[in-house]
Amino acid sequence: MNARISVPVATENMLAEIDGAIGWITFNKPSRRNAVSLDMWQSIPSILDRFEQDPAVRVIVLKGAGDQAFVSGADISQFEKARSSEAGNAHYDQVSGLASERLIACGKPTIAMIRGWCIGGGLAIAVGCDLRIATDTARFGIPAARLGLGYGASGVKKLMDLVGPAFTKEIFFTARHFSATEAEAMGLVNRIVADTALEDLTRHYCATIGENAPMTMHALKRTVDELVRGEKADMAACERLVKACFDSQDYIEGRRAFMEKRRPLFRGI
Repeated sequence: MNARISVPVATENMLAEIDGAIGWITFNKPSRRNAVSLDMWQSIPSILDRFEQDPAVRVIVLKGAGDQAFVSGADISQFEKARSSEAGNAHYDQVSGLASERLIACGKPTIAMIRGWCIGGGLAIAVGCDLRIATDTARFGIPAARLGLGYGASGVKKLMDLVGPAFTKEIFFTARHFSATEAEAMGLVNRIVADTALEDLTRHYCATIGENAPMTMHALKRTVDELVRGEKADMAACERLVKACFDSQDYIEGRRAFMEKRRPLFRGI
C-alpha cells in the first residue's frame, strides 16, 4: 500500500500530495468554489517542479477541493486591488501566464479531474492539461464578455486547438455555461462519468498511463505540441525525442517483456 506524501506549498489555498505514481494538485478554497487567486497561480510552477523531479510520479492530476467546483474562475474579489491598474493587470497576467505556460510545458502527463464548476480561469487550467475527465453534472464556460475582460491570444489558441474556431467563438460570444454533454461533443473533455465514478476512472487512467514508458509519453506529448504549431514545428526536436526512445533502456525492457510475455517495468531511462 502506497503512503501518501504531502508536499509543502507556500499557500494553504493549494495542496500537493504524492500517492504512489500520482502527483495530486488540489485547488483548496472550497468556500469560494476554488476560485483561483494570485497566491494559487504562484504555487503551480513550484508544485510541478517538485513532481517532475520525482521519478516515482508518472501522472499529475489536478482537482478542486469539495464537491462544488474544479475551479470556478479567477477570484474576482481580488480584482479591485490586484487588477485595477495597468501595472496590476500586467503583474497578474505575468503570474497567471507563467503558471499556465508551466502547466502546458510539464513533461509528464496531466489530467484535470473535473467536478462541478469549471469556469473562466478554471477552464483555462483544464485546457492546459493533457486530458480532462468530468462528471456528468460538471459545467463549463468563459464569462470574459460579461466582465469586459480581454482574453490573451495564447489562451484563445490553446482552446481553439482543442475545440476548433467555431466552438471557441460560441464559448466566448455567448459567455454561457455549457453542460458536460456539450463539452464532450465539442471535444473539450475526453470522458464524462457519474459523480461517484469520477475518482475511480481517473485512478484507472493513471494506473494505465503509469505502467507505460515515460519517455514514449514525453516524446508524444512534445511532438503533439510541436505539430499544432504548423509550419513553425521543430521537427528536428521531435526526431531527437524519438531517437532517445529507441536508445533507451526502456526500449530494451519493452522488447524483452513482449518476447517473455510479461508486463514491462519501465524506469524512464
